[in-house]
Amino acid sequence: MSKRNTQQRRHIIVSLLNERGELTVDELARRFETSEVTIRKDLAALEKNGLLLRRYGGAVPVPSEMVAEHGGEPVSKRKQAIARAAAARIRDHNRIIIDSGSTTAALLGELGSKHGLVVMTNSLNIANALRELEPEPTLLMTGGTWDASSESFQGQVAEQVLRSYDFDQLFIGADGIDIQRGTTTFNELTGLSRVMAEVAREVVVMVESDKIGRKIPNLELPWTAIHTLITDGGLSAAAREQLEQKGINLVIAPEH
Repeated sequence: MSKRNTQQRRHIIVSLLNERGELTVDELARRFETSEVTIRKDLAALEKNGLLLRRYGGAVPVPSEMVAEHGGEPVSKRKQAIARAAAARIRDHNRIIIDSGSTTAALLGELGSKHGLVVMTNSLNIANALRELEPEPTLLMTGGTWDASSESFQGQVAEQVLRSYDFDQLFIGADGIDIQRGTTTFNELTGLSRVMAEVAREVVVMVESDKIGRKIPNLELPWTAIHTLITDGGLSAAAREQLEQKGINLVIAPEH
């Protein structure tokens, strides 16, 4: 089922729920002529967005006193633009790595039309979001040691798991871009990022333009390890010229 149909179905579920007060997985599956697994994914996604509460076998509306408390940080237009440009590079049946981070996470909303993907990640949040996609990709997790600062798995175990595979693409963010050296990060655990780059045929860095020129002590990936840099239209002409001299594929993502 297409992403658009999924969104329409979920919109109808919320409307029905607000109208009737309670719905069961069974009746929703029959109404939409789909599987109970699909409906449970719908309810999980809607609950995550604060639009309902799951109950055993179904769902109920969010109590009004909780609605005011709920609120997630929306994805910026720049991140959305970068994510669209990144998703356009992904073909059906690609094997990809999505690193942890808010910019790379924006990519998930653009994968609904992709078929047969195999996706490796070191992020629990990204893994959970991938399980809600239709068609659902094959999900691989790095495992390893949980790092609270980056909210991701890191360490030797994660590196060993990655080296057991090969991938078409790595999608990775950055805390900063040092135009002379490459991507930089506040996190001192850079080993996993470098292994991710080693096992991917194309390394795609997704970063907002205001991070370009930001120098942070920890070098994560040198320019020699990067194939493509996707950023937004806020990139200055001077920075653009310098980046193009690095021999990478520079993509400026238009905002729609």
